[in-house]
Amino acid sequence: MLDYQAHQTLLAGKVILVTGAGDGIGREAAITYAAHGATLILVGRTQSKLEATSAAIEALGAPLPAIVTLDLHSASAADYQGIAAALERQFGRLDGVLFNAGLLGTLCPFEQIREREWDELMQVNVKSEFLMTQALLPLVRLTARQHGDASIIYTSSSVGRKGRAYWGTYAISKFAIEGMMEVLADELENTGVRVNTINPGGTRTKMRASAFPAEDPMNLKTPADLMPLYLYLMGSDSRGQTGKTFVAQPK
Repeated sequence: MLDYQAHQTLLAGKVILVTGAGDGIGREAAITYAAHGATLILVGRTQSKLEATSAAIEALGAPLPAIVTLDLHSASAADYQGIAAALERQFGRLDGVLFNAGLLGTLCPFEQIREREWDELMQVNVKSEFLMTQALLPLVRLTARQHGDASIIYTSSSVGRKGRAYWGTYAISKFAIEGMMEVLADELENTGVRVNTINPGGTRTKMRASAFPAEDPMNLKTPADLMPLYLYLMGSDSRGQTGKTFVAQPK
């Protein structure tokens, strides 16, 4: 799927929200979606990073993004409902959501997992995505009904399909995301909303460097290398593709 070639206007007129838009894959996806015509809602914890992503988008001559500074660890259901209401007022549609933000946590034996870190990671990696999806879903479903389709993409991992020693909390959180995707895809099968996960694989990001500090990052694909798949799943060319995990870098 990395050889997919998207038309330059693939996302023209669409409104897309990206979490974790200040760094790594999220930043690259936001810029790439904007370059293909979308208006972006950039969500992240660090205002300066979101502003840098916004500046890169503006430099393309793309539509001006909206910025939502949000700490997923402390955000409540009311916060997500407020975001959804604001998006409906400002844009009246939401064609796509890419859930990219997440925490890695500490890689350690299962019996050494600390409850505080477990709670924090589950809050960010699972509960925040559950609450945000609930809040945004009415607008996403309305958009699909009015404009033909919409897309929700979650970020998974190989350890979210087969558990691996010492990856405890992170792996379990990604198993949860896989399950949430499959439940939603089944419920939304006939609505025009497709729901999938992407396993990006080893990519040159800060999170990957944290997990594999001895690895040479120059041997890894960059976020930009993966963008054909992210474009495919966000655009209308992927209509009918739902309830699946897409592996960006098959072995």
